[in-house]
Amino acid sequence: MLPEEGRRRVQLEGASPEIDGGRFPIKRIVGEQVDVEVDMFSDGHNVIAGVVRYRPETSTQWLEAPLTHTVNDRWCGTFTVTEMGRYVYTFTAWVDDFETWRRDLRKRLAADQDISVDLLIGAELIEHASKRATGHDADVLGGYASHLRSADKKDMKALAEWALSDEIAALTSQYPNLEWAATYERELGIVVDRQKARFSTWYELFPRSCGAPGKHGTFKDCEARLPYIASLGFDVLYLPPIHPVGSTYRKGKNNSTIAGSDDVGVPWGIGSAEGGHKSVHPDLGTLADFRSLVAKAQEYGIEIALDLAYQCSPDHPYVKEHPEWFRHRPDGTIQYAENPPKKYQDIYPIDFETENWQGLWEELRSVVLFWIEQGVKIFRVDNPHTKAFPFWEWMIGTVKHQHPETLFLAEAFTRPKVMYRLAKLGFSQSYTYFTWRNGKDELTEYLTELTQSQAHDFFRPNFWPNTPDILHEYLQHGGRPAFIIRLALAATMTANYGIYGPAFEVCENRPLREGSEEYLDSEKYQIREWDLDSPYSIKDLIARVNQARKEHLALQSNHSIRFHHVSSDQLICYTKQTADYIDRVLVVVNLNPYHTQSGWVDLPLESLGLDPYRHYQLYDVLTDAQYTWFGGHNYVELNPYAMPAHIFSIKQ
Repeated sequence: MLPEEGRRRVQLEGASPEIDGGRFPIKRIVGEQVDVEVDMFSDGHNVIAGVVRYRPETSTQWLEAPLTHTVNDRWCGTFTVTEMGRYVYTFTAWVDDFETWRRDLRKRLAADQDISVDLLIGAELIEHASKRATGHDADVLGGYASHLRSADKKDMKALAEWALSDEIAALTSQYPNLEWAATYERELGIVVDRQKARFSTWYELFPRSCGAPGKHGTFKDCEARLPYIASLGFDVLYLPPIHPVGSTYRKGKNNSTIAGSDDVGVPWGIGSAEGGHKSVHPDLGTLADFRSLVAKAQEYGIEIALDLAYQCSPDHPYVKEHPEWFRHRPDGTIQYAENPPKKYQDIYPIDFETENWQGLWEELRSVVLFWIEQGVKIFRVDNPHTKAFPFWEWMIGTVKHQHPETLFLAEAFTRPKVMYRLAKLGFSQSYTYFTWRNGKDELTEYLTELTQSQAHDFFRPNFWPNTPDILHEYLQHGGRPAFIIRLALAATMTANYGIYGPAFEVCENRPLREGSEEYLDSEKYQIREWDLDSPYSIKDLIARVNQARKEHLALQSNHSIRFHHVSSDQLICYTKQTADYIDRVLVVVNLNPYHTQSGWVDLPLESLGLDPYRHYQLYDVLTDAQYTWFGGHNYVELNPYAMPAHIFSIKQ
């Protein structure tokens, strides 16, 4: 069978970025540049040309940007996405007869050949372009063609030089012959998010611990905490579930299976007679109080992020209203959550294989839409890897279609393939393995993977040194220096980072038992009182770090991070910079929280935009210390009990 059209001679393949053959979109931010590449070639020796075509998904009007040849048959192009939502892009290429004619005419001139017929061919090509043009351009091109035909042929060389002018070429190239243009085999997608998807600073807080000593905190108490959180420089306040907590099999302090009358339970055991996922815990206040908190936070430049935990306590209304949404065991009881030998009788996981899966999906999406109506635009999603992947793609896609400003953070500490798949399905940001990466080599390798591989196009890491579930042994044993080290790394290695506070700033490091990552007296199971003015607190340092993040554009993205040689295995060194070199940051961290470390740092000055024959200045944002360095080889020494990190602003 003959093809539909056999005269399309240009071949297009190897497009980049292209995630899983175009199955998933890449991610970008409003105002961000999209750099694309494609292999483009044709039979024979004709000159070819091409464009990258792009448009918002809601528009039918294609925009175009030219493709430029780089090396071999690789071509590149650039365009900018200017609005939130989804974009599509593809490539179109064609044989450029006019540029082929110009190239060959130059060769014939150089060889002193007869070009009389070639000039007539050029006139014909320009005339064809005039017929594709409109208005004034058509008249001008028509005049060019006529002149080339009727001009005095006594000075062929001069006439040829006129025909080869950039002015004629520029206008003619605007109207190429696309009759047999080839188009890339698929349209590729882009999800365009707002700036906070790329750069955000998170603070996790249990509202019930914000009250007076011995009392359950409220949303009003949480409002009173806002000035403190703002003073630390955070712009996202993440609240664990704020819904009613079940009483059946409620957990007691330190995960005890026997709860006392005063035990408040685990916030993730969602649902009681007071309501479920669309209700607030009565001890926290009312829905109006919550909306007030959202509005008050905005006055401080803070967004409220809510925990989205699709699971239920045995007392959740869903259990009675939709028993088919849960898995039933042979004895008739509902299957509770477990990770053998651990049992979580206070939580029922949702069965995504239910026959009523359509109704389940719609209801779960309605939870998100409900909280969006209350002013929430950011959701931290609990254990998304334990829910059906197709559901996430549908839910996030349809929600963002209506509300493109909505962001979803995936809390999935699981296998790399699973974490990457969730990001491809639509999650805006993702928790990572940072908590367990503490050595120089493993940090370097991991950051290089996240920022220099294809993962950069779809996976936005969010680094957390601690969470209510994870108190790593590095923090347990390293004391206050360990907390400062992990703060410096998290806040400068990635543009999105967060801490679980106030546990982090007061350096809470008591494990439930040796070898456990659980906190002793974990806030998950009880109300905690925190001394925000503790002399051990690193809150002032956190504020300095977050202020530096706001002031330095280099710290607000990930792609420019580069690691540099330093002679000590216990020192890690890296830089970030803007493309114009206006903002450059150098970070050196002592990874050993116990002992002073020193070594020689080697910096590639020219790649940092620094003149190797001039001195340059370093200003440490952590200590206000200033240094003058010369050349790329310089000495550093960091005492963890004084300050285990340098965060330098580089000036020359």
